[in-house]
Amino acid sequence: RSLAATPSWAREASMSAAKALLRGVAAVAMLLVSLFFLRSAYDIRLFAIRSYGLVIHEFDPWFNFRATQYLADHGWTEFFHWYDYMSWYPLGRPIGTTIYPGMQIMSVFLWNTLKAIGLPMKLNDVCCYVPAWFGSVATGILGLLTVECSGSYLSGVVAAGAMAVIPAHIMRSVGGGYDNESVAMTAMLLTFYCWNRSIRSHAVPFGILCGLAYTFMVATWGGYIFVLNMIGVHAAFLVLRGNFTVERWKAYSLFYVIGTFGATRVPVVGMAPLKSLEQLGPAAVFLGYQLLMFCLWYSNKKKHNFYQQWQLRVQVFSVAALAASVVIAMLWPTGYFGPLSSRVRGLFVKHTRTGNPLVDSVAEHQPANEQAYRTYLHDTYWIAPVGFAISSMNLLRPSSHFLMLWAITVLFFANKMMRLILLTGPVASALTGIAIGIPVEWAVNQLLNLSAPASTSDAGDAKGKQDTQGKASKTGNSSTPSKQKKNKAPAQLLKNKGKAPAGSRGAFDEDPFDKVHTILVSSMEKCSSVCEGNSAIKSTFRLVSLGIIMVVLYLFHTNGREFWQYSYHMAQQLSSPSIMFHAQLRDGTQVTVDDYREAYWWLRDNTPEDSRVMAWWDYGYQIAGIANRTTIADGNTWNHEHIATLGRCLTSPEKEAHRIVRHLADYILVWTGGGGDDLAKSPHMARIGNSVFADICPGDPTCSQFGFYQGGVPTPMMEESLLYKLHSHLLRPGVQVDPNRFREVYRSKFGKVRIYQVLKVDQKSKAWVADPTNRLCDAPGSWYCVGQYPPALDKLIARRKNFAQLEDFNSGGGDSEYVKEYMERMSGKKSGGGKAGYGVDKQKKSKTGSESAGEPAPEKKLKKRSKKWAQSVVWENTEETTAMYSLIETNNLQALDQWLASDPDLVHLRSEDGRGPLWWANEFKRGGVVELLRKYKVREDLVDSQGKLPSDRN
Repeated sequence: RSLAATPSWAREASMSAAKALLRGVAAVAMLLVSLFFLRSAYDIRLFAIRSYGLVIHEFDPWFNFRATQYLADHGWTEFFHWYDYMSWYPLGRPIGTTIYPGMQIMSVFLWNTLKAIGLPMKLNDVCCYVPAWFGSVATGILGLLTVECSGSYLSGVVAAGAMAVIPAHIMRSVGGGYDNESVAMTAMLLTFYCWNRSIRSHAVPFGILCGLAYTFMVATWGGYIFVLNMIGVHAAFLVLRGNFTVERWKAYSLFYVIGTFGATRVPVVGMAPLKSLEQLGPAAVFLGYQLLMFCLWYSNKKKHNFYQQWQLRVQVFSVAALAASVVIAMLWPTGYFGPLSSRVRGLFVKHTRTGNPLVDSVAEHQPANEQAYRTYLHDTYWIAPVGFAISSMNLLRPSSHFLMLWAITVLFFANKMMRLILLTGPVASALTGIAIGIPVEWAVNQLLNLSAPASTSDAGDAKGKQDTQGKASKTGNSSTPSKQKKNKAPAQLLKNKGKAPAGSRGAFDEDPFDKVHTILVSSMEKCSSVCEGNSAIKSTFRLVSLGIIMVVLYLFHTNGREFWQYSYHMAQQLSSPSIMFHAQLRDGTQVTVDDYREAYWWLRDNTPEDSRVMAWWDYGYQIAGIANRTTIADGNTWNHEHIATLGRCLTSPEKEAHRIVRHLADYILVWTGGGGDDLAKSPHMARIGNSVFADICPGDPTCSQFGFYQGGVPTPMMEESLLYKLHSHLLRPGVQVDPNRFREVYRSKFGKVRIYQVLKVDQKSKAWVADPTNRLCDAPGSWYCVGQYPPALDKLIARRKNFAQLEDFNSGGGDSEYVKEYMERMSGKKSGGGKAGYGVDKQKKSKTGSESAGEPAPEKKLKKRSKKWAQSVVWENTEETTAMYSLIETNNLQALDQWLASDPDLVHLRSEDGRGPLWWANEFKRGGVVELLRKYKVREDLVDSQGKLPSDRN
């Protein structure tokens, strides 16, 4: 009775208050959940720090830390004029002009800021925490980007939750993993957010912020090219979609001008944005936007109708295309346009082979497959396509198509290069958020009769409410029409003599884009009106809504919890520093294997400061960063010929190798211990060396005769090599280094590292290289002074053939015959030995009695190891177990067979949980792998830490 007596306005006010309260509660709840996700994003990245302490991981992070330390100690000016003579001996390396310094600058800034506010930390500790800090920040920005692209707050919260723990992002952002990508992902997402925000409203401030964020991205990672092209593609798509407006012209122009100017200030980039083929696409879009703006201004001035406007565009673009063709024709022969890099070109080459054995030797440059996506994306792999479909139906929101373009692009490139799965993590998380958030928001609105919040609607394209307001909104500004009049530019463009709204694109009569837009909006309004007025439809919607909510709650309870637990498990696996690891001895004792750092400390403490250490290029960063000793090469690939020279030293016969090494090094460090040690990497060393020194493996770019026969028997070429003797010295019968040339001085506790002193070092060559007058400076008194090889190596260096990579296609360079032969052999289309090189086809007897190294040795009969022996294998997470897991997961039978042939005992590898190759093969249902393991006599009667046999995993 009292309710009936209540006035209608009071009831409406009460309902409005209730709805406002519900929205407020929901907003607070989403905020709290978001904060929980941000905290989780930070926490999940600290496993390595909790387990191993504040230790820098792997290889590249050690170079990054060393550069950060140099910046902190010497300041900005000296950093960018730093020519490092402790790496790439005797040439040195200009660090200041070959590094992306964004992460170093940010880390030193944070380090100084913490000191200033009374929270001092060691620079090492700051660098260890940076990946975790930025991983959490990236999670928050991804949530904002999802809101911007979907208009749904709940979608943003769910996306942030997925991003917080998704393995595809964690793989490059664990604590201690001081990699450029850990900061670059945050910079990339910030750039994307500012771009999408700028095309909705407030184009000027967000366009400026977008350009600045992009500059930071450029300074941080070479992947900036992807960011630039992604925004360029989306900007072009907006034009094709009929969404070119004055505000979007401002947004893209500001982004491109500020971003390009900032990019050219980064020394390693220089003028590449205006020269490099892979960066000229966005430049063309920028010029196109200026031409479109001119056409828009001129059409408004002349009061053109739609068809006259398009006629003008055709004329203007035809003239511009002709002028561009003339300019390109004039500049192309001069070499002005830089080539595609081998890595970028490799993304478009079939089978991912680039023709460069150095690039192809890196495992992360291999293609991804479905199992890899499932490993690093888990449930988002199948939920994201649903979000993609929902985004495709959001026709009135241009930013929604950005996620679609992003998803298509990264899927294509990740299929070419495993490393780029990193880029799939954010977009998969965003699409997962949309797949869950938008349906749930719709369902809640239906059940509670709430209207969707309008604060994130794209006012720049929300036409149709009022004719005047609709046309004014074409500029992309979400403010009122009266306010939009203040945002017009240039001034003449805005004088439309009252015939058209100030923000109009100039289509005063019949614009088909406007018609389509009007029809869509009208249809949606009519549909909404019909549904609101029909009780049966509303009841049906409420039943569907209830079903959606129940399904989502069930999925959160099952798949959601599984995804969260799986991600934490993967985070633990991905957090292994590789430079040290936990293991279990045969007696069950848990130990921490720290062989690598201990070896570097030994070098630091027991060798002269001017000692030069030769090792394969992978370890150079750690030797310089931890041992503080000069290295022959490091993890950078900027000098292919120098790495090839190092490869020749290690794969040459011992006597010949010593003749070279004595002029370059005082010590040689090799990784031993099986699995992914130097012996496993040695075929890559031979191939890289042969790409410059053709006499290593004449006629065979893959150096197929440098390796092992079935059963682990080395080929004569391998058996005579310096690397084989250093690796297996006194460990294999009859293998011993020449005591007159090399002397073992250190062997690590668990046998992972061996160090040899080079005897009869040529002191004359060493002194000649150390003399600054023998360096070649680009100008008198310059800091840029390149070292030279000592004169004693002149004949060797003269024999090198500079490796013309595939990017030289535009200048007619490159050895097409070499590349053709290499590609055919790597793809398996061709095989067989080459001509006589050092150790190739020599007529001598091998230990197996073979008359020629080019003929197969008799197969060594394998014997199954005893159960007692197999049970004594140490359980430990190492690079070998990681590599084995990856090969089985990707079902790479060929590589696995080759690896096992070199060391059949690898079938008994055991990870920390007691599982090994046979467990993983059964888990992934790899029948071919199981048969291969049986071929190498794997035992099937062992149990893991849970007491399960390998067959129990099937």
